[in-house]
Amino acid sequence: MNEHNLPIRIISKVVRGYGRGSKELGIPTANVSRDDISCSMSFDHLPTGIYWGFGRIVDLDGGSDDDDSVLGKVHTAAISIGYNPMYNNKEKTIEPHLIATASHPQRHASSTKETLFQDFYDKTIILSVVGYLRPEFPFEGLEKLTAAIKKDIVDAENLAGESNSTTNQEREWVQSSTGKDIL
Repeated sequence: MNEHNLPIRIISKVVRGYGRGSKELGIPTANVSRDDISCSMSFDHLPTGIYWGFGRIVDLDGGSDDDDSVLGKVHTAAISIGYNPMYNNKEKTIEPHLIATASHPQRHASSTKETLFQDFYDKTIILSVVGYLRPEFPFEGLEKLTAAIKKDIVDAENLAGESNSTTNQEREWVQSSTGKDIL
């Protein structure tokens, strides 16, 4: 992956995916709509792989954002862009897993002890893809796939915790975007 193509900024609606992230892996994702997207580059030209960045869910209809809610808060994200070779998808997807802070009550709530927020279908996601972690691979079994994703989450948290101009700028962009911006 050419780091010069990053960051990639995305604003889209969250849609239902295949249901594998939550049900099979215990690592739910916010699936980005292919049809309702504003992106700093063409969806089909996005390089496949596993990335890290920042995401924020907003309710453009005015929903509340209490202390335990995901709404309105910037979260580190581990992001899959591609075809999920384990499942042989025919259509490219963008699937960020938003990571709660260590002290958040939902931080270790999923079946694999990863972040489990409420559903936010039809809400808007503001996403900045900041850095590349690894290529996507076909794994031999769900255990190996889950272990790799858990490592991606740790790597994303570590990289997002570094303070540098790009990280700070992208975190700020995700925080300040209205979700109605045209990129």
